Amino acid sequence: MKELCMELSLDIPAEGVDLFCHIMTEIGSLGVIVEDRPLDTFHPPDPDVFKAASYQVKAYFPPADDPEQLREAIRDQLIWLAAIIPDLSSTVPDLRTVRHEDWAENWKQHFTTLRIGPRLVVRPSWENFQADKGDAVVTLDPGMAFGTGTHGTTRLCLEALARRFEQPPPPGSVLDVGTGSGILAIAAAALGARRVVACDIDQEACRTAADNSRANGVEEQIEITDLPLDQIAGTFQVVLANILAEENIRLAPRLVEKLAEDGLLILSGILLEKEALVKNTFRHYNLSGPEISHQDEWSCLAYRKKA
Repeated sequence: MKELCMELSLDIPAEGVDLFCHIMTEIGSLGVIVEDRPLDTFHPPDPDVFKAASYQVKAYFPPADDPEQLREAIRDQLIWLAAIIPDLSSTVPDLRTVRHEDWAENWKQHFTTLRIGPRLVVRPSWENFQADKGDAVVTLDPGMAFGTGTHGTTRLCLEALARRFEQPPPPGSVLDVGTGSGILAIAAAALGARRVVACDIDQEACRTAADNSRANGVEEQIEITDLPLDQIAGTFQVVLANILAEENIRLAPRLVEKLAEDGLLILSGILLEKEALVKNTFRHYNLSGPEISHQDEWSCLAYRKKA
């Protein structure tokens, strides 16, 4: 008999996708799939389109003895999220029963081997890949779409990180704030960082990051912690914060404090419409930049700490 699971399909405003995925995992989701939204590369994106954009998100849950109880749990979370995410509906559609294999195979359509820069490669374990000499390979089996490198915010961070490691001298220490799957920390270790600290307030995220670091053989290089930023010792040559714009703003003093002199601060998880708010916050610190890159509706800001 084929293993079954329950599928929840909702349209989620762009600014709420990551938070929604996180909350669904918190209440027991096996995994989440976010639709791809292709861009017309021959025309500049319209900010008003991005502001209104929503994504179809599918969350998968184990079979429930009482589906109505699961729907109530989802409804409670949607009511809470609707208070902070404009245009999010708190109405829960009917859950659909699907074969486990169906959604698991969908992951393989959305996550294939990805080369970022001259050396960094992110690959799923199910794909055959012949590494070139000098390649830094990160292998992941996804549990969350934005933890694989396919989500715009993660991709932008990986690109900025890979560029930094191509500039001599390569950074020896990296702090990954809000590590999630651990992909950024693992990439930093694979690229050659001797000391990597990956922090997250979510203990389940810490466990996932630890599992992924062991699977990649870099667990000796990465310290995973749920300590707050002000309790993490030392400064770092690279600080990564792939978190929401509001969190980048709230944590600004701590992020800058953890950055070594001439260090690189990479901020992502920032919607285009909120880019100016983040820039306005960080212009008050002793930083040069930012160097700005975009993908889909997301911004990534990279700063250097002045001497």
